[in-house]
Amino acid sequence: MKQRISVRAIIQEDGKTLLFRRANGRATILGKYELPGGKIAYGEQPEDALRRYLHDDADLHIRTAQLFDAVTYVDHDDNDLQYVVITYNVTLAGKGTNPIRLSGNYDKYKWMRLSKNQQSDLTDLTQLILGILVQEEIADESLNDQTDEKNTSGKTVTIFADGGSRGNPGPSAAGFIMLDNMQNVIAEGGEYLGITTNNQAEYHGVRLGLEKALEAGARRVDFKLDSMLVVNQMNGLYKIKNRELWPIHERIRKLMHQFDKVTFTHVQREFNQLADGVVNKTLDAHALSATRAGSV
Repeated sequence: MKQRISVRAIIQEDGKTLLFRRANGRATILGKYELPGGKIAYGEQPEDALRRYLHDDADLHIRTAQLFDAVTYVDHDDNDLQYVVITYNVTLAGKGTNPIRLSGNYDKYKWMRLSKNQQSDLTDLTQLILGILVQEEIADESLNDQTDEKNTSGKTVTIFADGGSRGNPGPSAAGFIMLDNMQNVIAEGGEYLGITTNNQAEYHGVRLGLEKALEAGARRVDFKLDSMLVVNQMNGLYKIKNRELWPIHERIRKLMHQFDKVTFTHVQREFNQLADGVVNKTLDAHALSATRAGSV
């Protein structure tokens, strides 16, 4: 597989992000909006490339450039080509004084609010980068909510949640065990999910636990998970770069707003055996049911 390195700029003012519309290029990007930037030339430093593109394509100059993220992206027009995309948060020199003058590569620009983006108007790469940016903002808002002073005198529960996929992706299930403050099991549950990945299944375990905690009238929930990835993403330490996780992540965030406080703590797998047992029991039950149905 071939690899290319490129840079992109996230330029924001008043809650809006600057995008340029392609006036040339292949059919899959022609007429679509993208973040400023492009491929790095041989021997060129990333920030130098970023300055070059902003100057040549829009007559803009960088005041500051701070690394936001680095992601990989497989070109849909060429599956043997993978881009490594270095993205920067950029502030412009002479803000509000220098007009944008587009080169022949672009025919229009707009300042777009992320909450109002039209996915069909954006290139796939831009959708990916802005999606990561939105997820980070959602995580930041939720962390701020968690630090607000609230009435936390209500019922507190501890939930051990887990998920598993036999194949990754493959037949998957999620499960949870809920304990009261005396460490007594007060609820458990599992759900067969169909064909998903391990990470999706782990997230669904959290979702099932929150739905049951809400039903039980809990106000505070302390999750114990053996997935370091999910713990760090829910705590806002890791960005979510897999688009398949965005819908379930947002669903969980909405559920969290209905509680006074929700925390996530990592535990070793051996301390999460009860929830793991629910997952395997759910998968075994589905496999047995499918076998019986096939023998009829």
